[in-house]
Amino acid sequence: MHTQVGIVGAGPAGLLLGQMLHLQGIDSIIVENRSREYVIERVRAGVLEQGTVDLMIELGVGERLRREGLPHRGLYLSFAGARHYLNLAELTGGKTITVYGQNEVVKDLIAARVASGRALYFNVEQVAIQDADSHRPEITFQKDGREDQIECDFIAGCDGFHGICRPSIPPGSIKSYERDYPFAWLGILAEAAPSSEELVYTFHHRGFALFSMRSPKITRLYFQVPPDEEIDKWSDEAIWDEMLTRMTTDDGWKPNRGPIIQKSITPMRSFVAEPMRYGRLFLAGDAAHIVPPTGAKGLNLAATDVMVLASGLAEYYTRGTMRLLDDYSATCLRRVWKAQRFSWWMTQTLHRFPGESEFDYRRQLADLDYLTSSLAAMTSLAENYVGLPLDVPLT
Repeated sequence: MHTQVGIVGAGPAGLLLGQMLHLQGIDSIIVENRSREYVIERVRAGVLEQGTVDLMIELGVGERLRREGLPHRGLYLSFAGARHYLNLAELTGGKTITVYGQNEVVKDLIAARVASGRALYFNVEQVAIQDADSHRPEITFQKDGREDQIECDFIAGCDGFHGICRPSIPPGSIKSYERDYPFAWLGILAEAAPSSEELVYTFHHRGFALFSMRSPKITRLYFQVPPDEEIDKWSDEAIWDEMLTRMTTDDGWKPNRGPIIQKSITPMRSFVAEPMRYGRLFLAGDAAHIVPPTGAKGLNLAATDVMVLASGLAEYYTRGTMRLLDDYSATCLRRVWKAQRFSWWMTQTLHRFPGESEFDYRRQLADLDYLTSSLAAMTSLAENYVGLPLDVPLT
């Protein structure tokens, strides 16, 4: 087989890239080692920046998002028993965020891919990258017991943190920067109507907690736990007791209780690989970087990566120049590191770290008091949360 762009991974990054290229008339083949059902049902983040929402609408995959997504004009920071509202829209000239599950994004993108008639292969095995530094890199894999290979002009590695694309780059040609955090998130989905129309980020003496939602009938909740915590140790009753202890405010607000339909532990890490390119292999999304979920940047960074990559590929096929592709890694990494900074800042502001004293706790309360009383501080948070502008020229 031959294609212009071989895409490894059918998550949001790979599917978004495939849709962008399709609309530019550029052929691509997507291969994914998981099943279609696994890719769709894997519950991940659900906060979309304004730019990601605009992109999906522009790509023709935003109809259900506009109908079923939950736009938020602001969020709450809760500490010392009180919630404080930050109006993101007023602080950013009208920009908002939208709650819409990543699995819903993937459903929409798979439907668009199928409708396009472009190739999409699930359940492939033994995927490997060959000759990435040549002008004809290849993707080899097995499907239904048969060996196949795809000769490509370019390869997009969109296969996540544990994928095969980044390890395909020779060690001397890539460098990793990473940080593991001394806590994780215990998260649940509950059949309970959300008790707030906006997200609530909570800083409590017992640790961080977050109130979110997935629909008008489903609440999404998290709280901080040790990094080696086992989910089986937590009964549903114990989870609700801890959630309500951390989140209930002095005015009586608290999450609505309901049956827990899913619970899991999410580890916390920061990771960046530099550069995000080797020869004609380009890394995008979680294959190149991971952020702690506190700042809601993971999927949105992936969307920005593939916007930059698609623009560079379009320039190559229309003008024959590699200018934007040559700048791809540097362009993306400027935004990636800003997102890493913001995600780290949100994380250290709202979590209790092991070994911290009462002095540290009081200092964090002072940080939050300043944040919610300073227009400059609130504006900085809002600008980062709704998504920084893409500060590069695109074709």
